[in-house]
Amino acid sequence: MPIVKLHHNGELYQQEIAVNSNLVVLAGIKKFPYLKYGCGMGKCTKCTVKVLSGGGGLAEPNWKEKKILNDKLDEGFRLCCQLYIQEDIELRQE
Repeated sequence: MPIVKLHHNGELYQQEIAVNSNLVVLAGIKKFPYLKYGCGMGKCTKCTVKVLSGGGGLAEPNWKEKKILNDKLDEGFRLCCQLYIQEDIELRQE
């Protein structure tokens, strides 16, 4: 099972989650309460994170991420609501 490390508000949160989990879904059911999120549909950008390490197992950015994040994708930013975690990953959320 993957371990997610999330840097948020000066804190480091670390938790093991099931393979193929979506962090926004987990946050919504209070199983990963550290993540800031909004709509869950790739529109509001509240769940934007920067991938610090372990992003190799993520799917390529979809059309929603490309439309909203544009050049930020090149800097390692992604929308958590569009990601399904397959392996250990470290993220930062402003």
